[in-house]
Amino acid sequence: MITKRIIPCLDVKDGRVVKGVNFQGLADVSSPVTLGKYYSDNGADELVFYDITASSDGRALFTDILKEVASTIFIPLTVGGGINTLDDFDRVLKCGADKVSVNSGAIKNPNLIGEAAKRYGDQCVVLSVDAKRVDGKFRVFAKGGRVDTGLDAIEWIKRGVDNGAGEIVLNSIDTDGVKNGFDLEMLKAVCDVVSVPVIASGGAGCINDFVTLFKTLPKVDAGLAASIFHFGEVKISDLKNELMKNEIPTRIVKE
Repeated sequence: MITKRIIPCLDVKDGRVVKGVNFQGLADVSSPVTLGKYYSDNGADELVFYDITASSDGRALFTDILKEVASTIFIPLTVGGGINTLDDFDRVLKCGADKVSVNSGAIKNPNLIGEAAKRYGDQCVVLSVDAKRVDGKFRVFAKGGRVDTGLDAIEWIKRGVDNGAGEIVLNSIDTDGVKNGFDLEMLKAVCDVVSVPVIASGGAGCINDFVTLFKTLPKVDAGLAASIFHFGEVKISDLKNELMKNEIPTRIVKE
């Protein structure tokens, strides 16, 4: 059986890790290099690094900090933020990323997913989607959750996978930072239409939220979270031990 992955997320702004609620009110947390090494050493399965203002600022992703993070960790690294062209893919892969996450760049140019998949392989292309309920539908938002694109999130994700995205990160803006649990309704709607790995993001508040996620939606491959890990509310080793107790397969790191 495939093990479920636990993935801390580093939202990086101006070289520092930050965290907010519903994509608003960002507060400084720590150095991405320090946090990245800590997670790599303490049982995280992968790490996600988002330069969260690259797209809205209209600039390229910071590569100096990315190189430093990549050089200090020993787990797969997914990188996103300001990915608009194949050159952007090339740049972050050369900095040490294993996978590249595209969000606003794919909305602007839907062909980017297919072009990147052909050049680097489907497994390298991650479609990250920030979605929110609007009039009872799941809608795609861009520019760090600031702009309603009008796109139906489920249709957009299906299209992305058809074009070659090898993994989906679903960020629910409705549950982001609220800590009341993952958005199971939205996640189920996605899992029902794709066969590639789906990573749940937004809403984790305690260990039980991960247990509920994987028990309720066995098709979800991974749980991604930020603040509960950053602020020490949940230790990854404790989380993984609880998953094993609930017969949810995960990779255990011997301390």
